[in-house]
Amino acid sequence: MSIFNETLTSLHEGLVNKEFSSVELTQAAFKRIAETDGKVEAFLALNEEGALKQAQAADEKGYADGNVLNGIPLGIKDNIVTEGVTTTAASRMLGDFMPIYDATVVTKLKQAGAVNVGKLNMDEFAMGGSTENSYYKKTKNAWDLTKVPGGSSGGSAAAVASGEVVASLGSDTGGSIRQPAAFNGIVGMKPTYGRVSRYGLIAFASSLDQIGPMTRNVTDNALLLEAISGYDAKDSTSMKLEVPKFSANLNGNVAGMKIALPKEYFQEGVSAEIQEAVRKAAAQFEEMGATVEEVSMPTLAYGIPAYYIIASSEASSNLQRFDGVRYGYRAENVNSLDELYIKSRSEGFGMEVKRRIMLGSFSLSAGFYDAYFKKAGQVRTLIKRDFANIFAGYDLILGPTTTTTAFGIGEKNDDPLAMYMDDLLTVTINLAGVPAISVPGGFSADGMPIGIQLIGNYFEEAKIYQAAFALEQANDYLDQHPNL
Repeated sequence: MSIFNETLTSLHEGLVNKEFSSVELTQAAFKRIAETDGKVEAFLALNEEGALKQAQAADEKGYADGNVLNGIPLGIKDNIVTEGVTTTAASRMLGDFMPIYDATVVTKLKQAGAVNVGKLNMDEFAMGGSTENSYYKKTKNAWDLTKVPGGSSGGSAAAVASGEVVASLGSDTGGSIRQPAAFNGIVGMKPTYGRVSRYGLIAFASSLDQIGPMTRNVTDNALLLEAISGYDAKDSTSMKLEVPKFSANLNGNVAGMKIALPKEYFQEGVSAEIQEAVRKAAAQFEEMGATVEEVSMPTLAYGIPAYYIIASSEASSNLQRFDGVRYGYRAENVNSLDELYIKSRSEGFGMEVKRRIMLGSFSLSAGFYDAYFKKAGQVRTLIKRDFANIFAGYDLILGPTTTTTAFGIGEKNDDPLAMYMDDLLTVTINLAGVPAISVPGGFSADGMPIGIQLIGNYFEEAKIYQAAFALEQANDYLDQHPNL
């Protein structure tokens, strides 16, 4: 069976009606992975034995409780720890790391009966926008194998887009769920900071990282976010808030909504095709009864420098623990403790990780802290103020997810600054901590997917889903699949 035309709900109905079992569904997922992953290279590790045991347990439990995730095979990004399944963060540094516990989101999925089929490729330690920085392999875009899938959650996006799994988990530090979702023509949600527990997520930048769902449609995305959200005492940044029924009001009604359209999103560097797709989406919202008005977000231009200073500074601090002594890669043939540190980190980390550690260490160093890290924090406050000013008068912000569609493999490897600038439209959301989603918004002239971004106020994911569902229903983008 193929899951291209299936959803969490339709698969659940099939399990309830005994059209197939979870074991059969999981076997079908592994068959699809065997057929396609040699081309796409989305998975780093498969969990066949464990997945089939989970599927058998789901079948034995039955499906009378109405839990739509029960018995459904999913993929997990490889920086989310999974007990008994390798978790490498796509780095040589963690090449043999076998966790002895589950991340909170994985525990929640297990409690819901979901089946973990394996771990998905990513940029090393989530640092990158193309999944070319993995130590192990380069994941391809399912729509065009010569192009990147985006990053850092490129494996999570490509696995869904290629029909290997119906849904996956990614993490988003500066756009790492939304950008690959846009590049692969799927739905990706970055929740409000604090909505989903970060316990068990290998940290890149602790004040920015959030785990979120990646799916083919909006309803599935809402259902998956319901399952992984909630307060966690193990995460000091987790918020004590009731989890809404995100999937409850997906009825296509956006009448009366006020939607802001920042004029800064329509600037040089954002492709004409993407600008046109956003304006089409704005017109569709107006036809459905929403009000769309142009606004200004003057701090957008400062998002990239502020983000890379803050994110790199936090990364340099978080990655200090990988020193070759306690766990992780350890260099051989060393003659002193200093040499052990230097060789282990030099050999264990890739070039992009080293680049960001150096940038972060410089920004935090004596004499430069005030000029860089402190100043970036002040800019972050101004960015939050911009969002607050807009949300005082509007329900949502509409814009593009990316400046271009997916670019060619190797195209930007020699120009990291060009790669960083691709995050222009996503990083401010993480700096502010607000939620945002990328939904399919059409295709470019060469057949590559375009993503539309909807941004909401703190903890208003339900409102985002309501508008995203309406946009999804107004179009037929879900009927098109990559030809693998």
